[in-house]
Amino acid sequence: MRYRTINKNKDFTRAYARGKSYVHPDLVLYVSKNRVGYTRIGLTASKKVGHAVQRNRARRVMRAALAEHLPLNVGGYDIILVARGRTPYLKSTRVSKTLALLLHKAGLPDLAAQKKSRETPPEKPQSSC
Repeated sequence: MRYRTINKNKDFTRAYARGKSYVHPDLVLYVSKNRVGYTRIGLTASKKVGHAVQRNRARRVMRAALAEHLPLNVGGYDIILVARGRTPYLKSTRVSKTLALLLHKAGLPDLAAQKKSRETPPEKPQSSC
């Protein structure tokens, strides 16, 4: 599952300035509406996160969490995930839970929660004999 990416610095700057931020000690999520009609994703990890190996791991774990939680047809949003210093040292399940929390705060749909609610079978009525 691939998303369209934000590549230009002006698009990142616009999302930082106009968007709403949701902060957690593990990640920061910026969400802003865009005019292109489809969702674009940006992943950033500065040199504060660590060397190239740590930055790449942080981006890889964030990308996996996005694929798990964010549906493709969200609408016209620019979504930026910013890695923090401890992000590359976290387990992927922890990053996934953090992203689910941040998406809930932002009011965006969570694909994993939708799948989980569909998988739970309804309770069967018990007959009293």
